Amino acid sequence: MYDLGIIGAGPAGYVAAEKAGKNGLKTVMFDKRFLGGVCLNEGCIPTKTLLYSAKIFDNAKDGSKYGIFADKLTFDYSLMVERKNKVVKKLVAGISAKMKAHNIEVVMGEAYIKGKSAEGYVINCNNTEYICKNLIIATGSEALIPPIKGLDKVKYYTNREILEIKEVPSNLAIIGGGVIGIEFASLFSTFGTKVTIIEMLDEILPGIDRQFSAQLRQELIKKGVNFYLNSKVINVSEKEIVFEKDGKNESLTYEKLLVSVGRKANLTGFGLENTGVEVMKNGIKIDNNCRTNIPNIYAAGDITGFSLLA
Repeated sequence: MYDLGIIGAGPAGYVAAEKAGKNGLKTVMFDKRFLGGVCLNEGCIPTKTLLYSAKIFDNAKDGSKYGIFADKLTFDYSLMVERKNKVVKKLVAGISAKMKAHNIEVVMGEAYIKGKSAEGYVINCNNTEYICKNLIIATGSEALIPPIKGLDKVKYYTNREILEIKEVPSNLAIIGGGVIGIEFASLFSTFGTKVTIIEMLDEILPGIDRQFSAQLRQELIKKGVNFYLNSKVINVSEKEIVFEKDGKNESLTYEKLLVSVGRKANLTGFGLENTGVEVMKNGIKIDNNCRTNIPNIYAAGDITGFSLLA
């Protein structure tokens, strides 16, 4: 019997586990992939680590302004990826140590909520049942794949796969001008990639101050990034994208393709339907204290459909 069960070991899950452990709650936390969630393993931390390498390279290129010269400046992107992996591994180890320090039982595997018994909520994982008086659902989010004709027949990257490539592409097309797309555009354009962004809206980074978004877009244009705004992709084939702009069809060729049109909450595969928890269009409905409509069940993080950026 556990005081608290947590499904999902990302920023919402492991921070809640740490707090629970500090307050003496017997806690078990489940995750089917890794400690740290998308943010630590496939999102915020690895992208910022690579962007830091890009920043150093950019600064070195402009060093002559400050009396620093690097005439034979080169880079090895595979070593940047190697450093990124080391940073992630170190931080994951840190979270693991915290969980041990606060007596949190961490179970790696697919957790499934079977329902509620007289003692609490029953979770099955790795053919073992766990009974928890309280639940926190923190299953996070995943890349949203748009229903574009032909997309399922070509090779493309999401934020997950593009972080693992070892070489800088010569040409990269990005569908989606949100935070993820802009980060990778900035990263690869720094290292000489010809980047093109196709965005449905009339400006990049929706939800962010438009003056800032426009200014950032101009800075990226200076780095060689091309933008097609108010443009809807209607077909993707091997090495070619067809999109509609101003009522006319246009096309462009690409070497590599990144799809970054947003994310969606992970609502399936763990037995949410067996709880009676109310779900809205974008995620689980909660109040200001992360409580769902069902007593003793809480939800936190991307699963609530808020920013989906950890």
